[in-house]
Amino acid sequence: MGPLLVAACVSLAVWLWLTLGQGMFWRTDTRLPPRHAPAHWPSVAIVVPARDEAAVLPRSLPSLLAQDYPGEARVVLVDDGSTDGTAALARRLARAHLGLPLTVVSPGDPDPGWTGKLWALRHGIAHVLTPPTTGSSAPAATQFPRRAPRVQDDRTAPAYLLLTDADIAHEPDSLRELVAAATAADLDLVSQMARLRAVSAWERLIVPAFVYFFAQLYPFRWINHPAARTAAAAGGCVLLRTEAAVRAGVPDSIRQAVIDDVSLARAVQRTGGRIWLGLAERVDSVRPYDSLGDLWRMVSRSAYAQLRHQPALLAGTVAGLALVYLVPPAALLCGLASGRPAVAWSGGLAWLLMAGTYAPMLRYYRQPLVLAPLLPFTALLYLLMTVDSAVQHYRGRGASWKGRTYARPSDA
Repeated sequence: MGPLLVAACVSLAVWLWLTLGQGMFWRTDTRLPPRHAPAHWPSVAIVVPARDEAAVLPRSLPSLLAQDYPGEARVVLVDDGSTDGTAALARRLARAHLGLPLTVVSPGDPDPGWTGKLWALRHGIAHVLTPPTTGSSAPAATQFPRRAPRVQDDRTAPAYLLLTDADIAHEPDSLRELVAAATAADLDLVSQMARLRAVSAWERLIVPAFVYFFAQLYPFRWINHPAARTAAAAGGCVLLRTEAAVRAGVPDSIRQAVIDDVSLARAVQRTGGRIWLGLAERVDSVRPYDSLGDLWRMVSRSAYAQLRHQPALLAGTVAGLALVYLVPPAALLCGLASGRPAVAWSGGLAWLLMAGTYAPMLRYYRQPLVLAPLLPFTALLYLLMTVDSAVQHYRGRGASWKGRTYARPSDA
């Protein structure tokens, strides 16, 4: 057997295993679990970390203020050192869209050893959990009344925290459905992977694959099993029981995490919390990624951190991506060109399984199935993004986001 035939057979075997044995990762029917209205709707604080988000805030913040929630709820936007008027815009939007009460806080620059988003979440969570005191040195806040004023005791900690990114737009029943799912199944963490925007040509090519690869690494069915050891969340939309957050010591216990959503889920799971992750139906990201460069930076900023900054893991990942995604089309084309049917059949079947498992994600993103055979090319782009992430790390520019660069924990 020649080397290409061996590689094609191994790739085919891997795809058979991925299709049948990796938690049915390719299925897209993992949506919110069965839910019903609780007898008493618990109080919720929505915490939104925001840094230079003026471009997307007009489409996302009003959707939070307009939540149709039967219980007490409020929104805290944490302005993380924005220079584009994010805080002022949030106040104007609150005046124009009178709904849930909005508080804007500004915590200042992160302390050493903290990533910016987790620093913002820390102060947002502290704001809703810490009773106000006379003469407090807490950051200044601006609060706006709700549409129909109710008596609300600000000294009472909310039962749940909804942690949601500033680019995420929610349908009016989003919070109600999340809380109903969490209370019905007694879950400590319920997370939905928001549907990312897929409008531009590059978004159509890369965005569905991003979610597909994530589900391949963290199969939703494994995460949601009661005895699961796999843990992950999607940081754009996380409903977290306050008691579980305190028990897990978050966000302080994960303050250095660049991939904060996975770290959060692991911390909750480690301390006995039950977690759930699935695809969203009516929770959408409104952030545009019109160019390849925008998408490249989104992936490369954290790809090497996902590999724990280990060169051996990087080499294994590059080799694995090449074997699993690049060998099948190469084997098919080379086998056909050289008249080697075994090579062609092995590569072709592996490529068929690859495209077949990708098709449900394309349908979820309402994209044409003609994109499915292009997954090897998309995987090549991700391979190059991962290598670039490592290169930028060793140049001192790794894990960079919105003007901040984060060192790995051992370097902090």
